[in-house]
Amino acid sequence: MKQNSLSEFGTIRSFLWPIYGHEMRKFVPMLLMLFFISFNYTILRNMKDAVVVTNAGAEVIPFIKVWTLLPIAILLTVVFNKLSDFFSQENAFYMMVSGFLIYFALFAFLLYPYRDSFQPLQSANYLESILPRGLKGMVSMYRHWTLTSFYVFSELWGTFILSVSFWGFANEVTKLGEARRFYSVFSISANFAGIAAGQTSNLFLGNGIFNPNLPYGNDAWEQTMMGLFFVVFIGGFITIGLFWWLNRNIFDQPKYESLHTGEKETKKHKKKLTLRESFAYLSKSKYLLCIAVMVVSYNLVINLVEVVWKDQLRVLHPSPSEYNHYINNLSIIMGIISTLSAVFMAKIINWFGWTKTALVNPIFVLITSVGFFGFLVLNNLGFTAVQIADVSPVAIAVFFGSAQNIISKATKYTFFDTTKEMAFIPLEHDIKLKGKAAIDGVGSRFGKSGGSLIHQSLLIVFSSLSASAPYVGLIILSVCSMWIVATKSLGRRFAEYNKDKEPIAATLN
Repeated sequence: MKQNSLSEFGTIRSFLWPIYGHEMRKFVPMLLMLFFISFNYTILRNMKDAVVVTNAGAEVIPFIKVWTLLPIAILLTVVFNKLSDFFSQENAFYMMVSGFLIYFALFAFLLYPYRDSFQPLQSANYLESILPRGLKGMVSMYRHWTLTSFYVFSELWGTFILSVSFWGFANEVTKLGEARRFYSVFSISANFAGIAAGQTSNLFLGNGIFNPNLPYGNDAWEQTMMGLFFVVFIGGFITIGLFWWLNRNIFDQPKYESLHTGEKETKKHKKKLTLRESFAYLSKSKYLLCIAVMVVSYNLVINLVEVVWKDQLRVLHPSPSEYNHYINNLSIIMGIISTLSAVFMAKIINWFGWTKTALVNPIFVLITSVGFFGFLVLNNLGFTAVQIADVSPVAIAVFFGSAQNIISKATKYTFFDTTKEMAFIPLEHDIKLKGKAAIDGVGSRFGKSGGSLIHQSLLIVFSSLSASAPYVGLIILSVCSMWIVATKSLGRRFAEYNKDKEPIAATLN
């Protein structure tokens, strides 16, 4: 029986459940682990946006990402590496998950209920009086340090528990033949987790009325948060329990010993390119440069739009409960679109080809950006009377921003990542490995950090996100144009490969 054959499953099962019966004891616990980790991440991500944006303002986000999130991510990377050196992978996993759950318990029972007592009011007021208005976000980051810490740890749950811990573990214990079948179902499970998390959060929000009979919470929103934290704790404990069961009943078998050893030895000899080496390598090939422009553009645009959109969303939904309810609904829609995209991705590429499929993201981002910033500028210029069906320009702008957020993120792991990874296939083996390392290193780093630094620079000049929004819009339009040009150029070169069936050399231009 071949592990990678799908013909025996049938058409529907090959899409939704290409798993053999003897693999269930291994696959199902891993599937549930991914579900609960992703479920927790969606709940935490939606909560931290509602808490931080409505209390400290959206202008605080660029400062958090650069001056708090990045340093703590580096610190936790060092901690994780040290744990991996001194402890087994199993114990390192327990320590990382437990550490995050302990922090969330501390935030839920101490830091958030007594957040006003922890604010450094005197020093924060002094900094606000001497610093330019454009640095208000940095002062807010300091003033609301308890909320800042929650934003950081909620975001890093996705990095260290989902990406590093779970996927590192999954890649180590899953064979290539299994991965071709397992990972498609994993993707569907993670998308369903987003839908379930959105529904669960809305269930706890209820009608937004304070319940005096509950022994916790000073208002309705605090009671909602406490309920959601209990859900996160349950999901975390279930994840730990599933991981413990797998290590005691599945991965203690001799057949997995060589898999663990082999993967670790491979990682030891893997060389990571420096930033300078990445640039030097990308400059050798226009083909690789096109892929790099796509990756940088995606990350840059998403980070630029998201901050302005969240600022306007706060105007439309100023209370944490309303804000969280709106974000939860977006998570549900995003999960549905992501699931459908994952199921039909292969068919879509066959129907429309590589170039048209790859152009879905930049074209949609461009259209929604024009709508978002267009109505935002109308509102800033005082055209509040310009309404469509009694809907204000702010509401219409938020709609376009929401549409962009949903589609761009929902299709990230399908349209964008699939076409990007396909573009590496024609390259020669050495070019493929080094080029991917260079692009992954440069793309995410420049896109995410670059977006935050652009916002910080514009805030120093214009003092507010709404005032700087037109200039952010112009930057995004320019980036989207480069993204589309790079995608079309790459599509032509990719089509040449399909015609010739020859590996593309490093000197391609």
